[in-house]
Amino acid sequence: MTEGPDLGRRLLDHLLVEAVRDLGAHAAGVYVLPPGEDVLTLEVMTGVPAHFAEPWHRISLAYPVPVTDAIRSRDLVWVASHEELARRYPRAALVLPYHFALAGAPILHRERVVGALLLLWPGPRHDLVPAVRAGIASVCAFLGHVLAAAEQTGQPLAPRSAARTLADPAADDGKAPDDAAARYAERLPEPGVALDLDGRVTFITGAAAGLVGASERRLLGAPPWEVLPWLNDPVYEDRYRAALISRRPTSFTARRPDGVVLCFELFPDGTGISVRITHAPGTVDGEAAGPAQPAPPQVAPVRVGALYHLMHLAGALSEAAGADDVVRLVADTVLPAFGAQALAMLVTEGGRLRIVGYHGYPPETMDLFDGTPLTSPTPGVRALTEGTAGFFSSREELEQVFPARGDRTDGMAAWAFLPLIASGRPVGTCVLAFQRPHPFAPEERAAMTSLAGLMAQALDRARLYDTEHALAQSLQTGLLPHTLPVVPGLEVAARYLPATHGMDIGGDFYDLIRLDDTTVAAVIGDVQGHNVAAAALMGQVRTAIHAHATAGAAPDEVLARTNRLLIDLDPGLFTSCLYARIDLAARNVRVATAGHLPPLLRRPDGVTSVVQVEPGVLLGIDPAATYPTRTLPLPAGAVLALFTDGLIETPDHPLDAGMTRLAHDMGKSPLSLPALAETLTAPVRAVDDRIDDVALLLLRPSAAPA
Repeated sequence: MTEGPDLGRRLLDHLLVEAVRDLGAHAAGVYVLPPGEDVLTLEVMTGVPAHFAEPWHRISLAYPVPVTDAIRSRDLVWVASHEELARRYPRAALVLPYHFALAGAPILHRERVVGALLLLWPGPRHDLVPAVRAGIASVCAFLGHVLAAAEQTGQPLAPRSAARTLADPAADDGKAPDDAAARYAERLPEPGVALDLDGRVTFITGAAAGLVGASERRLLGAPPWEVLPWLNDPVYEDRYRAALISRRPTSFTARRPDGVVLCFELFPDGTGISVRITHAPGTVDGEAAGPAQPAPPQVAPVRVGALYHLMHLAGALSEAAGADDVVRLVADTVLPAFGAQALAMLVTEGGRLRIVGYHGYPPETMDLFDGTPLTSPTPGVRALTEGTAGFFSSREELEQVFPARGDRTDGMAAWAFLPLIASGRPVGTCVLAFQRPHPFAPEERAAMTSLAGLMAQALDRARLYDTEHALAQSLQTGLLPHTLPVVPGLEVAARYLPATHGMDIGGDFYDLIRLDDTTVAAVIGDVQGHNVAAAALMGQVRTAIHAHATAGAAPDEVLARTNRLLIDLDPGLFTSCLYARIDLAARNVRVATAGHLPPLLRRPDGVTSVVQVEPGVLLGIDPAATYPTRTLPLPAGAVLALFTDGLIETPDHPLDAGMTRLAHDMGKSPLSLPALAETLTAPVRAVDDRIDDVALLLLRPSAAPA
C-alpha cells in the first residue's frame, strides 16, 4: 500500500503545476487539514522555495492570514497588492515586504474543509477576472477529491516536518539544455551566473567565477553565499527573495575582501534567476577612489528567513493586551511554527511559579505544577533562576537530569523550558512540549531562545495591563449603582457596556433616585474622556446630583447647582447630563438637559418620538448657565428611554441615523423592559471594537402606585 500517498502526491503536484500555468500565477502552495485538527500544514510549493513560507508552514485556523480566512469564510480571499496586505494582514506584510498579489481559497470535499490553496502573482494587480475565479474554484474542487481520496484509501497526506518544492511549471517549456547556449555565454565578456529557485548555481561563466574569486567547480550546485563568505549577508539574501517573490529585477552591491566593489543585477523568471555581475559604478575596476578600507571581520550572520520568522512572531506578540492574549497568540503562532503540541506559561508570584495560561494540557495536569516553589529542583525553576533554556529531546534525557520529575508526568515526550526575562528581570518560564521525541537543532534552539525574550516582554506588559484592567473595573463597578431602587408603579431596566478599547473604563453614568413615595429622578450623563480622571469626575457628578435632588431641588436647579460645583472643582473636563423628574401620581415627567441627547418616548399605542427639550450648555463651562425644563405626560404603559451617544453613534452611522434606528427598534411590538433593553443594545454588543461606552435607562409607569 505504499503507492497510496505517493500516488496522491503525484496527482496533487500535477494539479498544482497545471493550475499555476492555466491561471497565470507564478507560485502556488497547497495546505492540508487532517481530520479533527485545527492546524493547516503546507504540503507542497511551486514557483518559490517552500522555506520562504517557513513562518506559515503550520498555521492555526485561528491565526489571521488569507488561507485561514478563506477557510473560515469558505470563500476566496483576494489581496491585490502589498499595500492591501499591509492593511489587512500586517504581520504577514512585515515578513514579506515584496510586491505581489495573492489569493487564498478553501479546498472542500462534500462541504468538509480538507485544505487550502495559495496562489501568487507579480503585483500589484486588479481584481481577478471571472474566468480566473472560476478556474480557482475548479482547481480546488479537483484538489478536494484528491485529498479526500487519499484519506479514504487509508493513505492520507500526513503532515511533514518540511514542505516539498516542485519545479516551476515555466521550466517545463520543451527546451533542453543546449551546450551551444553555454558556449555562447562563455564567449561574452560580461560575467553571468544562473541560479535555480533554491538559489543554487546552475551555470556560471569563467569570467564571473574569476570576478567573484572562486572556481566554477566550487560554485556549481551551491548557493553563492555558502561558498563566498563575503556574500553571506541577510541584505543580499533578501534581494534574492525579493526577485523570486515579486518577479521583478533587483540589484545590490557587495565588497570583496580585497575592497573591490561589485554590482549584482538579478533578473528572475519562472525557472530561476539570471545574474549579471559588473564592477560597481563610480569605481575603477571595482576599486573606489581613495585608500581601501579594511574588510570587516566575517561572522556567521543570521539567515534572513530566520530574521523574518522572528519578526513575524514579534509582530503577533506586540498585539497582545492581557496575559490570556499572550498565551493565545503563542499557541496560534509558536506551537505551529515549531511543531509543538502544548505550552504552559508560568510567572513568579510569592516565591512560586504560578500558571497564568496553557494550551494543549488538561487542567488536572496543570494543577500538578501550579505553585511550584522556586526552591524546587525542577527544569522550569532552573530555567528561570539560572536564566538558561533547557532542551530535552526525550523523557530519558529529562529524567537523567531531573530524576524526581518522573513522579509528576505531563504525558509529553520532549520539552523546551525557556526563561522569560524582561529588562534583566525574571518574569517566568515558558514550557513548549512535544508528544513525540524531538531533537532540537542548533538553529531551532537559537530561535526559541530569541523568542523567549519577546514573550517575556509581551507577558510583562500583559500582566501590567491585567492589573490596571482589574483596578479600572473595580473603580467602574464602585461608581455605578449596584442596584436600582424598587419603586411601586414603575418598571425599570438599565444596561451599561464599556468601550472595548483601553482599560474598559469611562465616564458614562446613570442613576435612579427615589425622592418620595410617588416621585423619582432618572439621571443619565457622559463625562468627557475614557480614563480614571473621567470616572472619578463621574462619581463626583453623581454624588452632587443625588444630593441636590434629594434636597428637593427642581430639575433646572439640580443641573445649575451641579454646574457651579464642577466649575469650582475645575477638573478640566466637561459633562453632559439629562435629568428627568417623574411624578407617578400626576403621570408626567419634567425634563432638563445639559447638552445631552434628548430622550425617546414610546406612547402606549407604540408611536415613538424624540422628546424635544431646549438644551442647556454642558456642565463645567458657564457658571451663569440656565437649564430650561419641559413637562410632558407619561401615561401608564409609556416607555421613556434615556441613553448615551455610544448606543447610536458609530463611525459609519451618524447620530441622526442612529436615533432613527433606535426609535424604529423601540417602536416594535410590546416587549418586557429587560427584553427591550437587550434588543436596543444588541447592535453595539455585536461590535468587537466599541470605541465608546454605552448607557441605557428604560422607565415605564405601570399601575397606579400603592
